[in-house]
Amino acid sequence: MPAAEPSPSAANDPTESSEPTEVTEATASAPAASRSRTRRVVRNVFISFAAVIVLAVVGMLVWANVGVMQAEPDALESVRSNPAVHITENSNSFILTPTGDATGEGLLFIPGAKVSADAYLYKLSGAVAESGLTVVVTKPILNLAFFDQRSLDTFTSAVPDVDSWFVGGHSLGGVRACQYAEQPDVNGLVLFGSYCANDLSEVDTRVLSLSGSNDLLSTPEKIMNAAHLLPTSTTFFPIDGANHASFGDYGVQAGDGEATLNTSVVRDVIAAEINSFVRNG
Repeated sequence: MPAAEPSPSAANDPTESSEPTEVTEATASAPAASRSRTRRVVRNVFISFAAVIVLAVVGMLVWANVGVMQAEPDALESVRSNPAVHITENSNSFILTPTGDATGEGLLFIPGAKVSADAYLYKLSGAVAESGLTVVVTKPILNLAFFDQRSLDTFTSAVPDVDSWFVGGHSLGGVRACQYAEQPDVNGLVLFGSYCANDLSEVDTRVLSLSGSNDLLSTPEKIMNAAHLLPTSTTFFPIDGANHASFGDYGVQAGDGEATLNTSVVRDVIAAEINSFVRNG
């Protein structure tokens, strides 16, 4: 008896062919391959992003610690040899205290960007010696004040005998000091070649703003353009012949104007203005 031939319908029935099984297996492997490729892409993107972050952090650390403007040795020696002033240092700051009677008033001072904290000791020592003011000069994190968000008492706690605090700073340090000045326990703000980024116009505090006529960084014009952010009672005192670097002792600063006023004279002016400001509060 001859074998039965498959019916046309059976021959054309896709379910009866081996080919659909092969297509199904290939289709099943495609999503797995796609997922594997996606994971590789995501991993590579993540590694690249992490590498960029690491390089940026390393670059910032190098930039912040290279080219820091150091204190001039003669100015430091002048402070160390001054019998009216005593210098102590801790991990956070330098502290200038009078060897005579202290008034119980203190000034927390913040350096400019990438300027060594001890570069301000000579200029601030005049107020310490003449008025009995205590001065704490901070050591900003990474030598940049805007990175340093430590609280005020991080620095003032080292001088418990001071019960009345002023804050101040030079250049970028002054911008940070403006933020401290919003606190109700701060009695006043002293700016050296600087101006505020936050609005203190409605804050009940006193402000002394010292500027240099030859300052080409924090120019007198920039300082006055930001004057609306300060109380109307602010005292503005331009020092004729001083430049940006005149407020410290760290040498020539790129982009600055030329100072025509002797550094010891600038020190005397700073001392007189700070003493008057503190005493007349």
